Amino acid sequence: MADVERLLESLKGTKQIELEDIPGIDLYMDQVMQLFDNKLSSGDPSERVLTKTMINNYAKSGLLLPIKNKKYTKEHIILLSLINQLKGSLKINEIKQLLEELNQKIVNEEFDLPDFYRYYLELMNVNAEHFSRTLQTHFHEATELVSTKDQTDTSYVDKVLLISSLAQMSNLYRHAAETLVRDIASEEKE
Repeated sequence: MADVERLLESLKGTKQIELEDIPGIDLYMDQVMQLFDNKLSSGDPSERVLTKTMINNYAKSGLLLPIKNKKYTKEHIILLSLINQLKGSLKINEIKQLLEELNQKIVNEEFDLPDFYRYYLELMNVNAEHFSRTLQTHFHEATELVSTKDQTDTSYVDKVLLISSLAQMSNLYRHAAETLVRDIASEEKE
């Protein structure tokens, strides 16, 4: 149980860019990268959260709204934050399909992105609480299975089972997300 508590404690440091973190003025690319590094970096200075190449590629591929005068607005930063979160599970072309209509609604001023982002952040907090309960359940299930067998190193086997269980759950969630992206893409074609 101590391992799960330690793992959960380490995950509490998982950060998001909050709306209050985004300055009220437009930023240059270096300032955007610095904001992401300051808020989301693992602490290793060699690992950048965002690079110039990434931002340029996102802009060229249509993941971002058009950039004006080499400055990035609050909406750009919100979209970059969403892209950063999504790229851990989805391919770039899937993210593009997902955000295409959203970007169009923003351009047409039919959508309040900061409000949407508030909902997103609230949902992330709910997800973190749900994950904490679920992780404890997975850990107990794995340790109970191992304890019923005669194993010499149950701590190691517990961890392998837990890791395998989490990887499988991650695959299921990713597959569900990919299916929903395909649904959005097919709805747009109709």
